[in-house]
Amino acid sequence: MKQLFLPLPYPDATGEDAFIISESNSRAAQSLKRWGAWPVMAAMLVGPRKSGRSLLARIFAAQSGGTIIDDAERANETTIFHAWNAAQASRRPLLIIADSPPPAWDVALPDLRSRLVATPVLAINPPDDALMEALFIHEFARRSMDARPELIQWLIARVERSYVALVRAVDSLDQEVGQTRKRLSIPLARGTLAPLGLIVDRALGAENLVTGNDAA
Repeated sequence: MKQLFLPLPYPDATGEDAFIISESNSRAAQSLKRWGAWPVMAAMLVGPRKSGRSLLARIFAAQSGGTIIDDAERANETTIFHAWNAAQASRRPLLIIADSPPPAWDVALPDLRSRLVATPVLAINPPDDALMEALFIHEFARRSMDARPELIQWLIARVERSYVALVRAVDSLDQEVGQTRKRLSIPLARGTLAPLGLIVDRALGAENLVTGNDAA
């Protein structure tokens, strides 16, 4: 699994400064490396929350000398408009981060709307199996939790393929282990995550939640 490292000091020594690349996000990451070839000196980075999009944007800004606007849907439109124009004048790239591109979020300012239409969109997709595995390992390591390979594979097969679900699952297990002092295991994971609606039986379809009687 490739990692793109941020060349700036970070307080977390467990790898918080590493962006993990897989098929889910490699196209976006590679496009950010080739910002000089963008048709305009701006791009939109869109993707689910907890997908590492803000971290990837910070890496991009550090390496390119560009600027970023996060949560663009909630940012001031005039600010985005002037930043877009400034990027063209300075030839230093601007990266606009959002959940989805317009028209998924309404842009009232006509001049900004026309500029965003001309702005390339780079997408981070839901995590694939390889990225799920790497992220589970990373999140457990950040919390100094001993997650065995068989537990990781069990979780990959049952946790929804979303970055938010993955983080919530690890947070819930961290809390359960901290409160009960029990060893992290498949039975503990099943008993903790099933009542919270955080695991599904993919063989039956994502809509079917795994019950507490689900076999390991």
